[in-house]
Amino acid sequence: MQTLHIILAIAAIVILWVIVLYNGLIKLKNRVKEAWSDIDVQLKRRYNLIPNLVETVKGYATHERELFEKVTKARTEAMSATGAKDKGQAENMLSNTLKSLFAVAENYPDLKASENFIELQRELRDTEDKIQAARRFYNTNARDMNIKIESFPANLIAKPLGFKMADFFEIEEPEQRENVKVDF
Repeated sequence: MQTLHIILAIAAIVILWVIVLYNGLIKLKNRVKEAWSDIDVQLKRRYNLIPNLVETVKGYATHERELFEKVTKARTEAMSATGAKDKGQAENMLSNTLKSLFAVAENYPDLKASENFIELQRELRDTEDKIQAARRFYNTNARDMNIKIESFPANLIAKPLGFKMADFFEIEEPEQRENVKVDF
């Protein structure tokens, strides 16, 4: 009878441990989803600013058609990318084309003085700062989840229950680690 109580106590402890561990993993998984949602919101805000920016520059630099097409294409690719890794690569491409767009704007003093252009620059700078903060928040949560999934004894439960490692949202090329420069 005493052996049965010991076995039941051990089984109860193991079951409680699995429940606590599972709930912790669910909590981390949902934090990663929430953090990705924050990034997505800021990226959508950025995507919405880009057509206005292109139209403003077009008004002053009409012969830069190829650049406008590159910006539009990069924006479309970034919007359709899925997953942190693909999204990061697409965002790198978009950032580079935006840098080119702002470099072209340097050649047009009237454009640089345009109130609309200045406001779009301010909005884009603010959005870039928010994207950077959301990226840090996401990567922190992804790191925490990945550590939990890989750590013993949680890895005994996490992998069989289908928990997967979260990709980091990062910029791979060191020269692309700068924010889009919008100062004139």
